[in-house]
Amino acid sequence: MWELVLTLVPFAISMAATPGPNNVLVAASATNFGLRRTLPSVFGVVLGFGLMILLVGLGLGQVLERFPLLHTGLKYAGAAYLLYLAWRIANAGGGATASGGAAARDTSRPPSFIEGALFQWVNPKAWIVALGAIATYTVAEISLALQAMVIASVFVVVALPSVGAWALLGAGAARFLQTPRRLRAFNLAMASLLIFSIATLFL
Repeated sequence: MWELVLTLVPFAISMAATPGPNNVLVAASATNFGLRRTLPSVFGVVLGFGLMILLVGLGLGQVLERFPLLHTGLKYAGAAYLLYLAWRIANAGGGATASGGAAARDTSRPPSFIEGALFQWVNPKAWIVALGAIATYTVAEISLALQAMVIASVFVVVALPSVGAWALLGAGAARFLQTPRRLRAFNLAMASLLIFSIATLFL
């Protein structure tokens, strides 16, 4: 089982640390709402993704293979939801005012723990990674349930600092985005990056 962990860790790091819908979401949230208010969504993303991998390993992946139209439908529904999130990010305005006074928050809010966890089920990249990890790193000679638990645990351990680092990056960027114009430009850039990440999944 240690061989599984050692071979899986580089793959998990490359998937969790690179730009994608999860990381763009938490970075934009931390920039607009601060690190503390973004932590629930960070934990939601990490634990929600771990649960997804576990369920895929326990049989959900076979259901999607048997009914490919269901998988395709989830993929397009997820892409549509990500486009909606890109619109929300582009129009976010949770940062401080240009006057430098008390932070002026609008009615928007960061994603909650539950929203971060549920976000995985409409995240096409999460589906691709989960299905790919189970298909590639499991063997017939060992209990599939046990292997799925190990794979899910590795991703949780690796994803927590990786996703957390993106939240820290977003929170740090907020110090340089004190004017509405700069914050607007950053949000538009994050929204564009999210749209680009969606496009690459369909190429």
